[in-house]
Amino acid sequence: MAINSVRLVADAYLVCITHALSTEREEVMGLLIGEVDEKQVSHISAVIMLRRSDKRPDRVEISPEQLSDASTKAEMLAKELDRPMRVLGWYHSHPHITVWPSHVDVQTQAMYQMLDDCFIGLIFSVFNEDKNSKQNRVQLTCFQSMNYGGQYERVEVPVHIVPSSGIGSPALDSLVELPRILSMEEEEAYNQTTREKDLDLITKIQNASVYTKCLCHIMEVMSGPLIQSLENRLKMNQLKMEQLLQQREDLKQRLKSVKNS
Repeated sequence: MAINSVRLVADAYLVCITHALSTEREEVMGLLIGEVDEKQVSHISAVIMLRRSDKRPDRVEISPEQLSDASTKAEMLAKELDRPMRVLGWYHSHPHITVWPSHVDVQTQAMYQMLDDCFIGLIFSVFNEDKNSKQNRVQLTCFQSMNYGGQYERVEVPVHIVPSSGIGSPALDSLVELPRILSMEEEEAYNQTTREKDLDLITKIQNASVYTKCLCHIMEVMSGPLIQSLENRLKMNQLKMEQLLQQREDLKQRLKSVKNS
């Protein structure tokens, strides 16, 4: 196994889980950005959400163009953060099903590892009810594929969530980008229906209504809470700033009294 363990920064985890919880009807996906150290530990510090060209309840696909764009973004992040950064893996959601990768997931992972043996996969199981507590739970697994006798099987990789003091700029940019990605997906699906020439007026009105409803749903469950969360964080930061300014004034007074004495 190429990777010994994975360390996922908390704000990158927040982006992944927010993306996974954005829909319970289809799977969502994205790419993981970071670096691998000399001990073969993968450090994930940023996430790139991907727009789905085809919504499926049980499968996601990453196009070569999306991988190329992600590599370019990783290079830009490397310059911005002044440290090595590259695409280290992918993540996707499993709504209403087990966290374990399907045989398709294992085959897809094996294909990526042919390009990079350090490539890892994360799966977030969401909207999955616990049989005992009857409450929805979120599960996470990290895996790679290994060839055993000509057949690929999953191998679990230990994953650790690394605490962070706040939301970094890359994670914040991804969270802000999410409503736009979801809106673009809905717009593309709606535009496909408008290309059909033999639709009657009632069907056209129905399609437009569904599209409007989807946009309102995105605003309700994503944009609204995100804005509220950012406003709360702004208030917290302003309060901390006031406290720091007060501490600075107190220190100035103490230094002044020490000099006078």
